Amino acid sequence: MPLGIGPMEIVVVLVIALVVIGPKKLPGMAKSMGSGVREFRDSLSGDSDDRDETPAKAKPVGSARGEAV
Repeated sequence: MPLGIGPMEIVVVLVIALVVIGPKKLPGMAKSMGSGVREFRDSLSGDSDDRDETPAKAKPVGSARGEAV
């Protein structure tokens, strides 16, 4: 294993994470961490997939009464 981390150390880290974070929030944390790693890899490789980004709609600029310009 890389960095001398064996299966027993991985189990200990997972048990500590389960105790600290809790069983209900652990899957959400893992999902957000995985999407962060995926986004980091995509930014390093230069892939622009734009699967999660939606363009923001521009709001018309007007006065406080809602008049359109």
